[in-house]
Amino acid sequence: MLIVVDPASNQPLADQVAASVRAAVADGTAGPGDRLPSARSVATALDINLHTVLRGYQQLRDEGLVELRRGRAATITQLAADRGRLRLRDAAERFAAAARHLGASDDEAVAALRTALAAR
Repeated sequence: MLIVVDPASNQPLADQVAASVRAAVADGTAGPGDRLPSARSVATALDINLHTVLRGYQQLRDEGLVELRRGRAATITQLAADRGRLRLRDAAERFAAAARHLGASDDEAVAALRTALAAR
């Protein structure tokens, strides 16, 4: 898993580390049971402080997305996958409500979604 940060960003580096892992889970690059790179290797690769990476990992632990065990690799929990599915369902429900509000038929809404997915 590739963890990236932008040192020029106003967002704290620990938050960026956590966001990078969340994004990997959301896009399917990482899933339940996958191990995160060691905090030390991430810190070295990104040239940031080890404790900054650990703070990012602790955020994920506090959210229930990662399980941390001293002396063992951090792993992504099943909850991470479940949350991703729930977020997708919520987004779909918001899209459906917006389509209905705009007066779009089901076929028009599905076509718009297919167009958006194809453009990605």
